[in-house]
Amino acid sequence: MKKLLVLLFAVFAISFSSNAQKFAFVDSEYILENMSEYRDAQDLLDKLSLDWQKEIEAKFAEIDKMYKDYQADAVLLPEDIKKKRQDEIVAKEKEAKDLQKKRFGKDGDLFKKRQELIKPIQDKVYDAVESIANASGLAVVFDKSGSTTMLYANSKNDRSDEVLEKLGYKPGAIKTNDGKGDKDEE
Repeated sequence: MKKLLVLLFAVFAISFSSNAQKFAFVDSEYILENMSEYRDAQDLLDKLSLDWQKEIEAKFAEIDKMYKDYQADAVLLPEDIKKKRQDEIVAKEKEAKDLQKKRFGKDGDLFKKRQELIKPIQDKVYDAVESIANASGLAVVFDKSGSTTMLYANSKNDRSDEVLEKLGYKPGAIKTNDGKGDKDEE
């Protein structure tokens, strides 16, 4: 009985190892950081975000001034004028909050612009990864940046530089924490 179990285990191990799938990983953050079009898109998004934030802050500063002026004048104002100024402040505050939601909300301008600029770049990276995986006979390619956790990754399986080359970029232009490239552009 013992010999039969050992034999079955050996047959199972041999058949499993002969059908072993090939795995590799890429670092999408490293790939994107080495793509000038991604950096340009990210710079544009950062600039838009900053401009829109300043616009919103200016509206809230105006509201704050209106409120302080109202507080200073409130003692001397008749009730109907007080009510009118309160309504103006509330309306301006609603307008500023609506603008903030329009710019930075769930489906706001920043989200839409990010989709417009970044998604095509991500699609190009995915297509390059898929092409390399098919050409190399890889069953699975993991992305080691982001939420995927790997306890061990042999660097010989890293296909990030291959993806960059497939996209027409020079690998190693920017270094990441794992020693690839150099943070300063060459």
